[in-house]
Amino acid sequence: MEKVKKNSLSVALFLIVVLLLQSCASRGVKVQPVSPRPQKRQLAMMGYTIQAGAFAQVENAVRLTDKLKGQGLDATYFKAADGLFKVRFGNFSSKEKARLRAQSLQSMGVIEAFYVVLPEDSAVAKRRQYGDDYLRESLVKSARDFIGVPYLWGGASAETGFDCSGLTMTVYQLNGLDLPRHSRTQYDAGDTIDRSDLKKGDLVFFATSGRGKVSHVGIYIGNGQFIHAPSRGKKIRIDSLTAEYFVQHYVGAKKYF
Repeated sequence: MEKVKKNSLSVALFLIVVLLLQSCASRGVKVQPVSPRPQKRQLAMMGYTIQAGAFAQVENAVRLTDKLKGQGLDATYFKAADGLFKVRFGNFSSKEKARLRAQSLQSMGVIEAFYVVLPEDSAVAKRRQYGDDYLRESLVKSARDFIGVPYLWGGASAETGFDCSGLTMTVYQLNGLDLPRHSRTQYDAGDTIDRSDLKKGDLVFFATSGRGKVSHVGIYIGNGQFIHAPSRGKKIRIDSLTAEYFVQHYVGAKKYF
């Protein structure tokens, strides 16, 4: 008998809920569905890229970068572990496509020796084995290699240099993550984090143009510091987030993995 009473009570409560919902609908009251939790955004991984050149002088790497851009290819240079400046370009879906494109450029005399960089050799791929800290340290190391390179608005050129977003894009791509080109699109592509939650490899953004919009970006390296290309005529360097100028122009921080 007790079980029958409980079942009857449950049925009654169910009917009451149904009637209430119907009543709300008849009066034009909208019952809002529960919003799903936002999905974590992640950058796409780089595909197969091509590496060419090994220059003692950065100007030579810059000239090759410009030649490749003239062929309609995304290209960037970097300082390798052996101290030489090298160039990477392209983003191909297969090793064969990368090899054929490189051979075509080789036959045109644009590049000489080359090799295809495999996606599985990137820091982001090795993150699965070694963890997030491995990728974060690799990003910081790549950024440090650019310290002392002159700034130039618009990216690499024969005058040698990077703009702020060109630097962060290059650092991420060298580690296997396809970061967008411009500071505003980089800002939109990441997940917002509090300043207190910053970790190595996250990006920090500033509004420095006087229009209240994101116009500058740097890569966080820990201990309240970040690496960035500050402005024309200056070199890529380390600065502090606690410096008055950056406190006043700080917009926010983003993470990408």
